[in-house]
Amino acid sequence: MTPAGVAELTRRGHEVSVLVPGDKTPHLITKDMLKLMEPGTVLVDVAIDQGGCFETSRPTTHSDPVYIEDGILHYCVANIPGAVPNTSTLALTNATLRYAIALADKGWQQACKDDSALAKGLNIVEGKVAYKAVADVFGLEYHPYLG
Repeated sequence: MTPAGVAELTRRGHEVSVLVPGDKTPHLITKDMLKLMEPGTVLVDVAIDQGGCFETSRPTTHSDPVYIEDGILHYCVANIPGAVPNTSTLALTNATLRYAIALADKGWQQACKDDSALAKGLNIVEGKVAYKAVADVFGLEYHPYLG
């Protein structure tokens, strides 16, 4: 998507989101783009834990979750699931329990050989960075895990 395309979607009030695993998110919506939005528009930055996807984002808390900039309401709470700890814990457990069981039963090396999704989650192996985005962010040498 081009910056002009993002600006057009923003002007029309469409959802725009971004996720860059292991990396800082780019600012998709600039301060200048706020002028294209209707006053009272709500921006929810679910990428604030990774630096935010709006140029005007700054981390907020559950106790003070919003602020207004240029007439636009910003919600930039880091750790949004923390508002519902029991529900989010159950959801996370349901999504990850099979990986924990595989690690416990097989050890990390065999579990990663048996499940490529688990192997893709490795960040550091034997002291070497095995996740490219992490290596790039910190300017470290990348060593892909070959199992």
